[in-house]
Amino acid sequence: MSPASTGASTIVGAAPHVPVSDTSASDSRMTPGGPGYRRMSLALFLAGVATFALLYSTQALLPLISGEFGVAASEASWTVAAATGGLALFVLPMSALSERYGRRTVMTASLAVAVTVGLLVPFAPSLGVLVVLRAVQGAALAGLPASAQAYLAEEVRPKALVTAIGLFVAGNSVGGMSGRVITGWVAQEWGWRVAVGAIGVIAVGCAIAFRLLLPAPKHFTAGSLRPGVLLGTVRAHLANPLLRRLYAIGALFMTVFGGVYTVIGYRLTGAPFGLPQGIIGSIFLVYLVGTVSASTAGRLVGRLGRRGALYLAGGTTAAGLLLSLAPSLPLVLLGLVLITAGFFAGHAVASSAVSKTATRGRAQASALYQSMYYIGSSVGSTVGATAFHADGWGGTVGVGLLAVAGVVTITVLGTRAARVAARREPVVA
Repeated sequence: MSPASTGASTIVGAAPHVPVSDTSASDSRMTPGGPGYRRMSLALFLAGVATFALLYSTQALLPLISGEFGVAASEASWTVAAATGGLALFVLPMSALSERYGRRTVMTASLAVAVTVGLLVPFAPSLGVLVVLRAVQGAALAGLPASAQAYLAEEVRPKALVTAIGLFVAGNSVGGMSGRVITGWVAQEWGWRVAVGAIGVIAVGCAIAFRLLLPAPKHFTAGSLRPGVLLGTVRAHLANPLLRRLYAIGALFMTVFGGVYTVIGYRLTGAPFGLPQGIIGSIFLVYLVGTVSASTAGRLVGRLGRRGALYLAGGTTAAGLLLSLAPSLPLVLLGLVLITAGFFAGHAVASSAVSKTATRGRAQASALYQSMYYIGSSVGSTVGATAFHADGWGGTVGVGLLAVAGVVTITVLGTRAARVAARREPVVA
């Protein structure tokens, strides 16, 4: 049967250095319980923690940044959008470097530059300088996401891939949660500059541990840096309908998430809640829900299939958005729990499907996904903040619901395409 009819991923290109079967006795790739798997999982988990903690270090602090520089939410939100936009722009070039120089080398260099910039961010004298530093930091972090997924696709057996990527995404959620909680309480006592400095120091520790723990790659084959080769690989990925759908789904999920978490601090500091900065930072403990939903994405796909898991993730996110409209703090918190669970599950499912689909130019395939994903974050941050300025929290929720509707529509189109392909497939005697 064709991949479309079975729900399996379409294969792009070939990678003779990666065995097809993960049951072969000669397959030396890592598997849960095997040599190096725990070290690899912890290393990439810490890389995920550092990435999200740095990338969104200013998000919970936007009301304080607005106050210091005398700007509106839509202007302060650029400290988030610039970082995610920088990552989106540079993730493809950085993935090309990882094809030539190796995944571990590029990830290590990316973290080193990002944490260095992170230690400079607290000293930004103006909003403009702060936005520039955040853009540079995002560009530096671009070497992490695509390279990490490519590393996993090459070094981990296929049956364990969704779980392994889910653990990396879980690290993202822990980084996002801890960064916001820590900055919230630190900023309440010592201001936002000390808070982002603390995140920089934590990220330094994560970066050092990552480099010491991550096993050297055994299945990497260096590629070419020639622009023609890179463009040919990118065109091949963009010509794949499944990959195009997955890229759009990642962008739309992140549009919801970026908008909600950029604006939620403004909503909770205002009426009828009036919460202090430390308590608002603690709200981000709901990210722990994302840690669980991302790490269990493999089991979810096993039970419901990829498209079934995406339907469930989209429905959960939409239900959370609607609940968050209530003028009740417990219901708002429950809404955030559902939004977070749905987002991280959907992201883990879509990103792992990209890694399984492309067996040639994996870094570029993942980079295209990450680029769209972080473009979605930048769009969500700016559009969500603009909608909040114009129409309050209801405006931000409206933007999120439109994005979820897009996820569902794209998944429906994928389901129909699979059925059409199944009907056209000739019967083999």
